[in-house]
Amino acid sequence: MISFLRDPGARVKRLATTLYGYTSLYDFILLYPVYALLFVDTGLSTAEISSLFVIWSVTSLVLEVPSGVWADAVSRRLLLALAPLLAAAGYALWIIAPSYWAFAAGFVLWGAAGALQSGALEALVYTELERLGAADRYATIMGRGHAFGTGATMVATAAAAAPALAVGGYPLLGAASVLACLLCAAVATTFPEHRVKSPEETPPRGYAAILREGVREMRASRSVRRAVLLLAVVWAVWGSLEEYIALLAAATGVAAYAVPLLVLLVSAGVALGGVLAATGRRLTDRAFAGILAAGALALGTGAISGVPAGFAAIAVAFCLFQMATVLAGARLQDRITGPARATVTSLAGLGTEVTGILVYGGYAAASTVAGHGVIFAVFAVPYLVLALALTRGAGPRSGGERRRGRRASGGERRRERWASGERHASPDPAPPAGRSS
Repeated sequence: MISFLRDPGARVKRLATTLYGYTSLYDFILLYPVYALLFVDTGLSTAEISSLFVIWSVTSLVLEVPSGVWADAVSRRLLLALAPLLAAAGYALWIIAPSYWAFAAGFVLWGAAGALQSGALEALVYTELERLGAADRYATIMGRGHAFGTGATMVATAAAAAPALAVGGYPLLGAASVLACLLCAAVATTFPEHRVKSPEETPPRGYAAILREGVREMRASRSVRRAVLLLAVVWAVWGSLEEYIALLAAATGVAAYAVPLLVLLVSAGVALGGVLAATGRRLTDRAFAGILAAGALALGTGAISGVPAGFAAIAVAFCLFQMATVLAGARLQDRITGPARATVTSLAGLGTEVTGILVYGGYAAASTVAGHGVIFAVFAVPYLVLALALTRGAGPRSGGERRRGRRASGGERRRERWASGERHASPDPAPPAGRSS
C-alpha cells in the first residue's frame, strides 16, 4: 500500500479519478436541459431570459479575478468545495420561489460558484500533474474530465430528466440537482493539494502581490497574452449559445418531451470533443483553425435548417468547439511559468465572461427580429473570422524552428528558469507561429 501511494503513476490516477468524480457530480444536474423551459413556463420572455444570463455573466465577471487570486493565496481545494454549495443554494431558490427575481438571485449564486471553480480547478490539476512529472497529460486528463461532466449531464437528461419531469415536475429535478451538488462538495475535499515545491516557488504574499504577479506575467509574455485571448474567444461564444439550445430545439416544432433528447444529442457531441482533445495536443495553428472553421460551418448549417435532424450537425459543431477549448486551455497552462497560475487562468475567464455578456446582449437584441436558428447561424461567423486570423498568422517554419518549438514543454521551461534564478527575467519568447507548445 505504501509503495502504491508513493508511485507517481498511482497518484496521477488518483488525481484523475477525483477530477472525474468531481466534474461528473458538478454537472449531474437534472435542471440543466429544462431550466430555460422553467423560465418560459413562469412567463419570462426571451429578452428576460437573456437578461438573466447577463446577470450570471456579470457576477462571474466581478468575481472571476478575485477568486483566482484567492485560489493562489489560500486553497484551491477549499474553493472547489465551496463552489457546488453555492450552486445548490441557487437551484433550491429557483424551485422554492420561481419568479424573475428568484431566478436572478439563483444566477448570482451560480455565477459565484463558477467563479470560485474557474482557475482553481485548472491550476490545481496542472500543478499536481507537473509535480508528478506528468504535465504533458493535462490535455488528456482535463479533456476526459470535461467529457465525464458532459456525460453526467447526458445521463441526467436521458435517464432522469424526461421521466422525472413527467412524474415529479420541476421540484423533483431541483431536489436531485441539490443532492448532486452536496455530493460534489464532499468529493472536492479529497483532491490532493501541494502548493509549494521549493522555497523559491513560494507565491508572493497578500492579495495585491499575487494579483500583480499574475498581471505582470500576462503583460510581459506575448505567448501568454495570445493564449488568454484565444481561450476567451473560443470558449465564450459556443459556451453562451449552449444556454439557448433548449429554445432552439423547441423552435423546430418538436414536442416538449423531445426537447431534452435534442439537448442530449448536442451534449454527446460536447463529450466526444473532450475525449478527442488528447489527439490534438500537437496541432499547428492552421490545423486548429481548421477545427474552428469546420465547427462554424456545421453550426450554421444545422441551425439554419430549422429541423430536428439539423441537430446532428450542431452536435458535430459543439464537438469541435469543445475540443478546441480544451486545447486552448492546455496551451495557456503550458505557457504560464510563474506562481500565480490560478490568477492568470482567471484573467482568461474574465475575458470569457466579457465576451459572453456581448453574446447574450446580441442574442437578446437579435431575438426581436430573427428566430433562434438564424441567430445561431450568425454567431458561427466569429469562429470563421478567428480561423482566418490564425491561418494568416501562421507563417511557414523551417525544420530547425520546428525542432526548437518541440524542445521544451511549459513545465520544463518553468523549471529551467527557476533553476537559473530568472524568476523576474523576461519571459520566454512566443513559440513559433503555427505550433502549440
